[in-house]
Amino acid sequence: MVNFADVPTASVADLPTDGCTLLDVREHDEWSAGHAPGAVHIPLGDLPARVDELARFPDDRPVYVVCRTGGRSAQAAAWLNASGWDAVNVAGGMKSWHTEGRPLVGEHEGAAPEVL
Repeated sequence: MVNFADVPTASVADLPTDGCTLLDVREHDEWSAGHAPGAVHIPLGDLPARVDELARFPDDRPVYVVCRTGGRSAQAAAWLNASGWDAVNVAGGMKSWHTEGRPLVGEHEGAAPEVL
């Protein structure tokens, strides 16, 4: 059993503003409504089957993992760390990302991006 208190965590304010490697583990509808530019989207349930896609990430920086508020991303970061990755949970998730004024892009033409 993983103790999520042991998962490395960073606040949105502590994330690099340039060159941040961000993995979004939310569901498709959440991603489509609004996500961080440049983030990679792999829903939490798909992560074990699609972890090879992370090979394109630089190996000299941590992978910051984000969801809506931090619960799913803590699970993903714990799993990634146990699998040999350097993963950090983003506290507060995309809700905090938006509150901190970080950019959002959406997939719905004509609709403003939002965090579901």
